[in-house]
Amino acid sequence: MPDLPASSVPRIFPITQLPGTARQNASSSLSTNLPAAVGFAEAFLAESQIMTLVSPNLNLTENLRKTATLNTGAKIPLVGLGTWQSAPGAVEKAVEAALRAGYRHIDTALAYGNEAEVGKGIAASGVPRSEIFITTKLDNPWHKRVSEGIASSLSSLGVDYVDLYLMHWPSSTRPDDLSKHYDDWDFIKTWAEMQKIPTSQARAIGVSNFGITNLKKLLSAPTTTVVPAVNQIELHPNNPSPKLVAYNTSKGIHTTGYSCLGSTNSPLHKDPVLLEIVKKTGRTSAQVLLKWGLQKGWSVIPKSVTESRVKENFELDGWELEEGDVERLSGLKDRFKVCGDAWLPVKVFFGDDE
Repeated sequence: MPDLPASSVPRIFPITQLPGTARQNASSSLSTNLPAAVGFAEAFLAESQIMTLVSPNLNLTENLRKTATLNTGAKIPLVGLGTWQSAPGAVEKAVEAALRAGYRHIDTALAYGNEAEVGKGIAASGVPRSEIFITTKLDNPWHKRVSEGIASSLSSLGVDYVDLYLMHWPSSTRPDDLSKHYDDWDFIKTWAEMQKIPTSQARAIGVSNFGITNLKKLLSAPTTTVVPAVNQIELHPNNPSPKLVAYNTSKGIHTTGYSCLGSTNSPLHKDPVLLEIVKKTGRTSAQVLLKWGLQKGWSVIPKSVTESRVKENFELDGWELEEGDVERLSGLKDRFKVCGDAWLPVKVFFGDDE
């Protein structure tokens, strides 16, 4: 992505600039019927060139150079490096190794406590800042201090701007007591403050861990003038969230999948269907899961601090899963979430994602 002056970067994507049907429905309820949601998404995409959706049938040859187009016009690389739960001291080398291997998207968060290490890894890689897409996130106890939150992240990362700044969770947690939610504040007020962040600090803003219920609340709020560019959510075959992905798309919101490998020691990697596909393709289970996500239409941010696995997870070029295998993985019956909401002071997941 070229290093453009902030004034030339169109971060703002107002609801009023959504085309046709999408504009009329940006603040209204969407049926939870999946075929209807998908049909609405297809109508939106046919009407607008604002964002790119990867079709399940698309040949992803040279996918390493592929990007999705956000509703701001910016490009987000389809494969990035996640850094959640990465051990202290290992993140810097993992980021450096990833960028040297060809990754151009690095995902971090204030809550991870590793932004400084991520920044060091970026600097050590020798890759120009203008070629790297950096995502970080506003932590829950900082919801009333948005300007301080972004300033803290930029300082820790050692950069002048991030490409994407996300509200990590729709929970405005009290910093003096993490078991309690503010009585006089919520994520709608937080988003109103995030809309004020200048593009010189964040080229795009978005959300994370928002289900349909909370997205509807956000988009229908009178103070919401900017549609989130991205909704980063947990996505893997045991938490596929088809209705939520379709809803994101229908609103012009790009979907990024985290915990796309099912996270550490995931039972997903023992699933007989996955193991059969691994054997058939000669690929690792991680590669198959990442390719599944790409062919389903979202970007992925696998986490690893082992250099060989970092490189292995990026070896997704020149092959694809058969459509039947994509559907078999999509049809797995077991369900689990790596990230629930029991630790939060408010409920944020309502079972409306599928």
